[in-house]
Amino acid sequence: MDIRGTSAIVTGGASGLGKATALSLVEQGAHVYVFDLERAVDAAEPVDGVTYVPVDVTDPDSVRDGVQQAVNGGTGPLRVTVNCAGIGTPGRILGRNGVHDFAQYTAVITVNLIGTFQVLALAAEAIAQTDPVDEDGQRGVIINTASVAAYEGQVGQAAYASSKGGVVGLTLPAARDLSSKGIRVNTIAPGIVDTPMMAGTDPKFRETLEQSVPFPHRLAKPAEYAELALDIIRHDYLNGQVTRMDGAIRMTPR
Repeated sequence: MDIRGTSAIVTGGASGLGKATALSLVEQGAHVYVFDLERAVDAAEPVDGVTYVPVDVTDPDSVRDGVQQAVNGGTGPLRVTVNCAGIGTPGRILGRNGVHDFAQYTAVITVNLIGTFQVLALAAEAIAQTDPVDEDGQRGVIINTASVAAYEGQVGQAAYASSKGGVVGLTLPAARDLSSKGIRVNTIAPGIVDTPMMAGTDPKFRETLEQSVPFPHRLAKPAEYAELALDIIRHDYLNGQVTRMDGAIRMTPR
């Protein structure tokens, strides 16, 4: 699918995977509406071809308003949505301080899974109103972000792994649900990515992480996630798939 002259939404687009994806989409000729929390939007540097919209993905009204801004922005039909917004607060089910904090668990599920679903559903509603772009009736593409933790959740990742497992499970039924609208749905499951969250990591621990990746022996780059997202957008027959981007790593319990 050619995205030149179209609009795209990227959640969590002010940093990390989302920022890299937003910039790559702009390079391909799309206008990107970055959805992120207000503090992140306020701190973001202006970029040609990017409109920053303060959106809380856990609030359906906020998401709906953001989608309408993308639809009514005069920058071309909405064709692409990439869900990158997420949090990863750790916690053991039974830890030193007792049972896992239930509010914390709920918060992770709400952002990573429910937030993804709300953006997917409301973006799909808007994409479904556009004209098809080809003889197959294709209208757009939605890409969600899971994690290898969905398959090999480590100690302390009960909430995170649950949320990302939900995103994996959402992929195929979402693709099937939206097939009649000409909307493809795919998911990327990254391994360990060199995002701002890794910036404060102890160098020795970082080296251990890098060596745990079979090949190449390094962390993934946000730009590689963005490249994979573009590949999925271009490949019109990719639908209902979860693609691991992990250097062949299989996470150990710790």
